[in-house]
Amino acid sequence: MTDSNRSKEPIAEIKPKQLPYHGHIRVDNYYWMNDREDPNVIAYLEEENRYLQEKLKSTEPLQEKLFEEMKGRIKKDDASVPYFKNGYYYYSKFESQKEYPIYCRKKGSLSAAETIILDVNQLAEGQSYMQVNALGVSEDNEILGYSEDNLGRRIYNIKFKNLGTDQPLSDQLTAVTGNFVWANDNQTLYYTQQDPDTLRPYKVYQHLIGTNQKMDRLVYEEKDETFILQVKKSKSKSFLFIESQSTLSTEYRVLRADHPREEWMIIQPRMKELEYEVEHYEDKFIIRTNHNHAKNFKLVQTPIAKPSIENWEDLVPHRHNVLIEEFEIFKHHLVICDRFNGLNRLEIRSWDGKQNHVIRMEDPAYAVWIGNNPEFYTEILRFGYTSLTTPNTFYDYHMDLKEKSLMKQQEVMGDFEISDYHSERTWAKGSDHTKIPISLVYKKDLYNHDGTNPLLLYAYGSYGHSTDPYFSSHKLSLLDRGFVFALAHVRGGQEMGRSWYEDGKMLNKKNTFTDFIACGEYLIEKNYCQKDKLFAMGGSAGGLLMGAVVNISPTLFKGVIASVPFVDVVTTMLDESIPLTTGEFDEWGNPKEKEYYEYMLSYSPYDNVIAQNYPHLLVTSGLHDSQVQYWEPTKWVAKLRRFRTNDNLLLLHTNMESGHGGASGRFKALRELALQYAFLIFLLDKDLNNK
Repeated sequence: MTDSNRSKEPIAEIKPKQLPYHGHIRVDNYYWMNDREDPNVIAYLEEENRYLQEKLKSTEPLQEKLFEEMKGRIKKDDASVPYFKNGYYYYSKFESQKEYPIYCRKKGSLSAAETIILDVNQLAEGQSYMQVNALGVSEDNEILGYSEDNLGRRIYNIKFKNLGTDQPLSDQLTAVTGNFVWANDNQTLYYTQQDPDTLRPYKVYQHLIGTNQKMDRLVYEEKDETFILQVKKSKSKSFLFIESQSTLSTEYRVLRADHPREEWMIIQPRMKELEYEVEHYEDKFIIRTNHNHAKNFKLVQTPIAKPSIENWEDLVPHRHNVLIEEFEIFKHHLVICDRFNGLNRLEIRSWDGKQNHVIRMEDPAYAVWIGNNPEFYTEILRFGYTSLTTPNTFYDYHMDLKEKSLMKQQEVMGDFEISDYHSERTWAKGSDHTKIPISLVYKKDLYNHDGTNPLLLYAYGSYGHSTDPYFSSHKLSLLDRGFVFALAHVRGGQEMGRSWYEDGKMLNKKNTFTDFIACGEYLIEKNYCQKDKLFAMGGSAGGLLMGAVVNISPTLFKGVIASVPFVDVVTTMLDESIPLTTGEFDEWGNPKEKEYYEYMLSYSPYDNVIAQNYPHLLVTSGLHDSQVQYWEPTKWVAKLRRFRTNDNLLLLHTNMESGHGGASGRFKALRELALQYAFLIFLLDKDLNNK
């Protein structure tokens, strides 16, 4: 590597710190970076940002072109499909050139006068970041509660306004999670608060409208640091729930919503590896659970008066090849969203047992989900559908007549035609011969069968989160330049059932990495692309995947984008003061136990950087990120600079004003995506910069 190629790279100061554990000593030269108040840290981040800007300066016209393309496909004046709740139709809309949604309602009929209940654009005035997390209207339709975050660290303030007068109330709940529910008296609500250091939601408070937050009553405190809390309300509006949840265990408390002064009762005390979630139907609770070895979950019913586990009776038994993911309750129907052979299905069952059918879908790879269905006394199911070629589409489905009505399909502005693109599903073979599904999409008239197309391979692969094949108008900017886009459904997700998740976590985590590598090799072997045109992308836990893959197989990918990557696994999981750590021991393991320490150490991207060639890398982070602290990607890049043996691009972009999700607003976030796409195109062919 020539000195001239490296002369302007930011070089971080080395300050060795010994980190002993289990008789083993790690030396972290960049541990000092974990202080966002240190001016030297800020100066280094700003230097990295300047370096990136310099190295990609030639792509600035391309970035602007990509930004305008993606922005141009968004319908500027748009609205969601209205849903009916408690006498009103609710919907959100965007107005031309505005970044944020406007929330509206109409009383009784869609032909009624529109009332704006919250304009987030007004909240965002003078703010560099704004996110509204939740809205909740009291049962008498008079008071709106909403939670806002103006930093990006997911610490919210809950505010209130009188919808009759359109005036704010004096009540304000500060430094909370944003999760809240109303009781039925229209004066009482319950909300969760996080630990100020770890950000773990661990307390539930009761607030009375018109009083100061200091007077709020603590209802429940979760002492177990591996559990988090949230509050919910049953669809029937009859019950309030406090859910205590860890990765592998759940406990529900319940309170009648009409009687907020009563005491909360436990439905079923927590048990190791017992997971359950609760809804209300008539005189019983309906529960989704893995009880009694139901690995893919089942539905049970239990009397409200005697809800504990000994009274649970199977309603929908466990099926070894079908994973139950969620369910929706109506007066006459039960709707189940399950997963079979890697794809979602919507199964409709009538309570009288006379009906049981699955709604048919069209594409070879798709995503379908239960939409917003707040009404109980209806035969209509609202559901959403998308695929790699089909924009988000919403249907109203008559569950008795088996007829669906198109309510809205996302409008893609410009010359987009669904028929111009092709999606397919194929299967790679893992290192242990496991078949791994891959979903692909490309533009038909730009696709070559000789492997000369560039290909971007994406995956996540953690927490049992399934990465479904969904449409993105933004990706058209790659597809229209000849890229193939592929999703690798690697283990660690839940695409192929619960076992798929269990085989990619804890002491099986390396399966996630080898699966992704196997998918990349398969796509080259089958001529979807050539080795010098294969790129990879992943974020957060998917960024961990990227970091592990470039250590294990550094020459497989030409370029890699790692967004807010979780790369310093051992140090983070040993530090219980960092947000999320204690709640994730059942995902990664607890490194205080030597077996897990050694296993994590064997794959942790930061700990396994060695002297070798690395692909071109673009790494992103947010200074205020509460999920993956900014210092993880920063330290990783600094260490890679020291050890790598080639002069490929190594770039770090830190958003100094945002957190884990990047910039807020529907347009501002596209700037970061344009940067990432320009990076890929630049690596592919500098001559494409102006195309």
